[in-house]
Amino acid sequence: MGDLERGAGALRNFQSKINALLTEFENSPGGHQKVAEHTIQRGAFSGTALPFAEADGFFTQYNRVHKELVTLSKLLADQMELLRLGAHAADVGFDNVDEDTRRRFHAIQERLDVAVEEHKKYEEKHTDKPDQPRTDMPNVTKDMG
Repeated sequence: MGDLERGAGALRNFQSKINALLTEFENSPGGHQKVAEHTIQRGAFSGTALPFAEADGFFTQYNRVHKELVTLSKLLADQMELLRLGAHAADVGFDNVDEDTRRRFHAIQERLDVAVEEHKKYEEKHTDKPDQPRTDMPNVTKDMG
């Protein structure tokens, strides 16, 4: 614990590191805007002329995963922003934080709370259940008995 920094200088140093990480993340391929740009059309999996259930299923799963990646990227950026705002508030004193910063802090916190609740509901609903049962293969355990 001897190398633990304390005081306003350490907090400003921490805040500048968070700011740099947030900027780097948003400009990286993992930033939510860049992740959102990477989409694939349904026809890329098999064309559009004939029905192809497996390609439709794969496309559905691709879209689901892509949506989740965009959401996770936004949540990560929100968490870093929340940390940045908290470090700023600790630096200037919580009573000296302007109203706009307080509103942003609480708005982000509310978004994160909603995301946690939605994730809990999703987990409860989808625990140990496949999103889409396979219809192209016989029931192996039934056929083996």
